[in-house]
Amino acid sequence: MIRTLIVEDSPVEQELLAHILTADGTIEVVGIVANGEDALKAAASLRPDVITMDIHMPRMDGYETTRQIMETHPVPIVIVSGSYVANDMDRAFRAMEAGALAIVEKPWGPGHPDYNEASKTLIRTVKAMSEVKLVRRWHKIPPLASMPPYPALSESAVQEIKLVAIGASTGGPAAFHEILAALPEDFDLPIVAVQHMACGFLKGFVRWLAKSTGRPIDIARDGETLTAGHVYFAPDDRHLLVDRELTVHLCDSPAENGVRPSVSVLFRSVAQTLGAHAAAVLLTGMGCDGAKELKQLQQQGAVTLIQDRETAVVYGMPGEALNLNAADHVLPPQKIAAFLHGLASHHAKRYCGHTTGRPS
Repeated sequence: MIRTLIVEDSPVEQELLAHILTADGTIEVVGIVANGEDALKAAASLRPDVITMDIHMPRMDGYETTRQIMETHPVPIVIVSGSYVANDMDRAFRAMEAGALAIVEKPWGPGHPDYNEASKTLIRTVKAMSEVKLVRRWHKIPPLASMPPYPALSESAVQEIKLVAIGASTGGPAAFHEILAALPEDFDLPIVAVQHMACGFLKGFVRWLAKSTGRPIDIARDGETLTAGHVYFAPDDRHLLVDRELTVHLCDSPAENGVRPSVSVLFRSVAQTLGAHAAAVLLTGMGCDGAKELKQLQQQGAVTLIQDRETAVVYGMPGEALNLNAADHVLPPQKIAAFLHGLASHHAKRYCGHTTGRPS
C-alpha cells in the first residue's frame, strides 16, 4: 500500500481526493490536513510515502510548506492545483523548484466529463512518485562565473552548433530552472525544449521560468523562426519539429512513448535536419522518451549530454540513453549549463570570423 497524506483546505476536495485515491485499492490515505502547519507535523509523525499538496491555503501556502518539508522530512510531493491564476501558478512552480516532483490538475466531481481522466492521472502520478526513493531539494544556483568550465572544448572537436534541444519529464521543471538560470545573459544559441506536463500548466510554467531566470522563454508557434538566445517549449498536446532553416513546425501526429509532445519527435527532427550542427540534452524523467533518438543524434555527429544519476529525480530517460551509450557527457545541471556556454562561445567565435574553415 502507498501511504498518502492529503494536504487540502477544502473539505469537499478532501473528500473527493480521498475517494479517488482509496478507490484504486493500492493507495492508503493515512492523513488529511487543511493547512501547511499541520502538514509539517503530519509529515514528521506519519512518514507518508507521498504527499498531495494544495497550493492556495491559509496560514502557510503550498510553496512554503513544500520548502520546509523538503528541508526537514523529505518525501515525494505532488502538487494538486485547480487554479490557473498567475500567482497560484508561480507558487506551484516555485514549489517544484523547492523539491515537489510533479503537478497535476485537481480532479472535477464525478459528474464532470473530465473526471475519469483526471482521476487516472492523479492515481498514476501518485503511484509513480511513490517509487522515487531519493528526493533532493534544489539548492540555490551559483553564478556561472563561479563554476569551472566543463570540459575544455577544442575547435577540432566541435562543429558549428546552431541549436540546442532539451527534453525532460518528471523533475524537469527544477532541472530546466537550474540550467537556464545559470546560463549567461549573452548566451546566443536558440534552445528548443519538450517538458512532459499535464495540459493547462505549460503557460504558467513558461511564465514562471522566464520570470525566475530572466531569459526570453516562449511557447513555440507554428512557422516561426527561432531567435538566438531564446528558449521555445513545445505547446500542450503538439509535437515540435525544427527544419534546416530553424523554422518551427508543430504537428498532431500520434503520441510517441505514450506522450505528446514527445522528446523523441523533437530529437529525431533535429537529427535529420541539423545533425552535427546541434547539441541535445536529456534530463530527468520516467520512461524512455528521447533515448534512442539521442543515440541517433550522436551517430549524426551532434553533441549529446544527459543528466547524471546523482541529481536526477528519476533516472529513467537519461538511464536508457546511458544504456545505449548515447551520451558524450554525463553531467549535473550546473555543469550542463557551463558546457552549453562553452559551445555558444565557440559558435560566437565562428560567427564573428575569429576562426575560418570547417573543423575536421
